[in-house]
Amino acid sequence: MSTDIQTKQQDYQLLVQQAKALLSGESDYIANAANISALIYNNLADLNWAGFYFLKAEQLVLGPFQGQVACVRIPLGRGVCGTAAATGEIQRIADVHQFDGHIACDAASNSEIVLPITHAGKVVAVLDIDSPELQRFDLIDQQYLSQIADLFVQHSELGSLDGV
Repeated sequence: MSTDIQTKQQDYQLLVQQAKALLSGESDYIANAANISALIYNNLADLNWAGFYFLKAEQLVLGPFQGQVACVRIPLGRGVCGTAAATGEIQRIADVHQFDGHIACDAASNSEIVLPITHAGKVVAVLDIDSPELQRFDLIDQQYLSQIADLFVQHSELGSLDGV
């Protein structure tokens, strides 16, 4: 992905179209999470992890992802992912080492963006994306990754998941 703002937006517009095509006609949330993780990980520069955690019994449990091995369970309200799930707010962290309570699943991660996935008004999962670069994620990333997360919700059957 390019760093030029206009080109970056054009690249993201293409990525959103690719996400729509991948999700079209499929409602299984595991299959969709796997494909979205791979799409993001293989098309955005400077990432070392992209994937999902699903809420089960007041904790986040690892779902499909791309990257190094990961923490399997994250308590609600702990770390960047747990905070996003507990608050329902996007967490865009320029330097994870400055985030109080950061859980270092991969020591190479320096910045992170976590997008809550909601269904029927409740957070049921998070989309977590990590980078070894400080300040990797900006508002453009947030805007387009939010669109991809929304597409995931629109195309996935999430009714069986726990929510907060």
